[in-house]
Amino acid sequence: MRKLIATLCVAVSCATAPFALAGDKIRIATEGAYAPFNMVSSSGELIGFDVDIAKALCAEMKADCEIVAQDWDGIIPALLARKYDAIIASMSITEDRLKVVDFSNKYYSNVLAFVGPAGKTMDTSKAGLKGLVLGAQRSTIAGQTLEDNYGDVVDVKLYDTQDNAYLDLAAGRIDGILSDKFPAYDWLQTEDGAKFEFKGEDLDIDDEIGIAIRKGDKLKEKLNKALDAIVANGTYKEINAKYFPFDIY
Repeated sequence: MRKLIATLCVAVSCATAPFALAGDKIRIATEGAYAPFNMVSSSGELIGFDVDIAKALCAEMKADCEIVAQDWDGIIPALLARKYDAIIASMSITEDRLKVVDFSNKYYSNVLAFVGPAGKTMDTSKAGLKGLVLGAQRSTIAGQTLEDNYGDVVDVKLYDTQDNAYLDLAAGRIDGILSDKFPAYDWLQTEDGAKFEFKGEDLDIDDEIGIAIRKGDKLKEKLNKALDAIVANGTYKEINAKYFPFDIY
């Protein structure tokens, strides 16, 4: 879904390292700070939609997988440095990213939405937002959209994590946020989030979320085959229903 370029200033030669092959242990990175897609439980375990998808794919491939946490800003450079073999972290497939990594087929689709105080009128047209302070997570599609399309009329505040944007919104330090809709939906079900609501129409940005792998890695073919299988056999539907009462594929 979600994020624009992490940091891509990594030598392209990293992408020419040996491929991940069948039988190898596959290391998969996720962020661990993007509920309900990836987060850390009270016991320190990585959980969430992305994590469940990763586990389902590994089971389908009969692969020995390890899932590790990685801060968002360094997630692509660490992939290219071979610290892991794939990224399943709600990452949007973008032209800029495709210059340095390959992606699987999509495993869900994303739209953006504004969130503001419940019961308070919020005109989400560009003219209507003029003068407001709006937040988004840094290095994300939402953050880039906010800066590029609204930055000349609103005060844009960018955060290192989505949770920190929620905290400032709940504390009244900003007027609203622009976010990927599905994690925002999850937050709106919480005690703090219940005081807020979606505003205006969704922004459909034709955003597809895929699994990032190093350029040319044959793991891509295996992941695509496994994705098709879990969609066809109902596993994907079961995972989807665990987190959302609507289809996000």
